[in-house]
Amino acid sequence: MLEMLISGFASVFTDPTGIIMILFGVTIGIIFGALPGLTTVAGLSMFLPVTYVMASNIGLSMLTAIYIGGISGGLISAILLNIPGTPASIATCFDGAPMAKKGQAGKALGLGVFGSLIGTIIGVLVMVVLSPTLAIFTLKFGPWEYFSVTFFALTLISTLTGKSVVKGLLSALFGMMVATIGLSPIDSAKRYTFGSLQLTSGFHLLIVLVGLYAISEVLSTAAAKQEQVKVLDYKMKGLGFTRKDLNGNWINLIRSSLIGLGIGILPGIGGSTSNIIAYSVAKNSSKHPEKFGTGIADGILASESSNNASVGGAMIPLLTLGIPGDGATAILLGGFMLHGMQPGPLLFQTNGDTVYHIFASMILGTFFMAILMWAGMRMFVKILKVPTHILIPLIVVLCSIGAYALSNRVFDMWGLILFGILGLAMSKFKIPVPPFILGFILEGALETNLRRGLEYSNGNVMDVFTRPISAVFLILTVLSLGSTIIKQIRHSAKAAGKGAQS
Repeated sequence: MLEMLISGFASVFTDPTGIIMILFGVTIGIIFGALPGLTTVAGLSMFLPVTYVMASNIGLSMLTAIYIGGISGGLISAILLNIPGTPASIATCFDGAPMAKKGQAGKALGLGVFGSLIGTIIGVLVMVVLSPTLAIFTLKFGPWEYFSVTFFALTLISTLTGKSVVKGLLSALFGMMVATIGLSPIDSAKRYTFGSLQLTSGFHLLIVLVGLYAISEVLSTAAAKQEQVKVLDYKMKGLGFTRKDLNGNWINLIRSSLIGLGIGILPGIGGSTSNIIAYSVAKNSSKHPEKFGTGIADGILASESSNNASVGGAMIPLLTLGIPGDGATAILLGGFMLHGMQPGPLLFQTNGDTVYHIFASMILGTFFMAILMWAGMRMFVKILKVPTHILIPLIVVLCSIGAYALSNRVFDMWGLILFGILGLAMSKFKIPVPPFILGFILEGALETNLRRGLEYSNGNVMDVFTRPISAVFLILTVLSLGSTIIKQIRHSAKAAGKGAQS
């Protein structure tokens, strides 16, 4: 493993173009993370088509760099505007904004960047060590094991995303239905094409991703009432903080990073949850919990180290099982597939050089993120003041060019508009988008492994319960669905009880 990692670093440092693209990716990620309304996922989906013309290792390294930059970039608006740039920065507002209002915005930004650096380093290093080991274990998987793992991930994400289990499951089911349009994966039979030659190839993953995330975000932002927000002034000397600010916080940093890493591994949860959990744990473990929310270093460090550590955590199931942990890794999965690679245990055997190149580039991208955030903070803060009426047309044009360049079809442009409107409608009716995306992506693996399993077992579907690994994951699926439904019933009963009392 060490030799492969050294080889990965060698391939990164001997390719100036690759280094420039990592730097570019981190910069783009920070910008999209910092601007409220333009999420990391939107940035990834917007620049995914750009990687189509790049070498696979360079293109995928740029995408992971956007991911790293995007998660950390959210702290800028969280601290200076009291608006989280990404859902992963919600808890950063709790102490970051109060510290900034005290005239210590530079200190808050510096602490946030340091927490991001430590969290990302821990998350990425654990990913590098753990992923190859898990990949070896998953080589024992057959079609039934892959079917049950995919089914478990799909239901887990559907139940954990949003407040309604039914809406989450329906969203995933709808995504799977859209994925069946075109030719079936094994026998190439036409399905739901309605005699249209254009629909024979189905909807390209890239069109679905860019439409649902980037175009729908643009439509939502354009429709919303724009208010002029005041960006707080700040002064940052050096790193923005002193060694004294870190006293007693090293355990907090490591603990929060491990929380983010562990939660990141679980599909469907990610940084948006880990930062709040880590913040709560830090507060409950503190000798002065009453100071949390008033602008102290502990809260900022806990939030930023945990949400950035979740990046490495979310990459582990993606690389070893081919199952994305959140919306961002769903787009990264699309990036791998766009370059002819299928994430999973065989990825380390068939494309080991590319994987370790990505590992090395993520480590390099982590340090680029910290350097850019500390050195270029003033530039990123100025971007917060760019009017949305300038940003929106630019994003639409770039998305449209990328969609058309994919296969030079006007049909794809209509698809972009269709999924953009669909994403906006889903947002309006509070139907979660991530289950739809994951249903669309995982339908092929689910169907293929189900049909292969049935072929190997002569049509006996009960064989899935006789294999220990697949049986365990199916039991976990039932427990996950059951516990979520019970929680929602209890929550509804409590709400009804309060309504009756009032």
